Amino acid sequence: MKQMVMVLALLVVTTTLSMGKNRVVKCRIDTQGYTEYKGKCTFIPGARGSFTLANRNVNRPLTNEISTVSLYVTSRGRGEVRGLTRNGINSRWGQAKRSKKYPACWKGADFRVCAW
Repeated sequence: MKQMVMVLALLVVTTTLSMGKNRVVKCRIDTQGYTEYKGKCTFIPGARGSFTLANRNVNRPLTNEISTVSLYVTSRGRGEVRGLTRNGINSRWGQAKRSKKYPACWKGADFRVCAW
């Protein structure tokens, strides 16, 4: 079952990447005070400023445990962040607010997601 979920998750990312709207950007993902990822990643734009961050190699996760991180804009300057684990679990990270000082960053209670 876990393998099937992972295959479906990779299929979604691969399908989205093949649409040609993605681009390579610099990313930083911090959780609970630690930097989980810092470097280049694939930025997959969504509706109304929403986006997903993924490894540039679609066959590899973004970090050891995280396949993708998605921010869904819910209102101006506010969003909902979720991470898809390697096991196919879509985990809710919580609400995030766009940084006024660093507009490429969205900050939640114990995480920060940046893409520029």
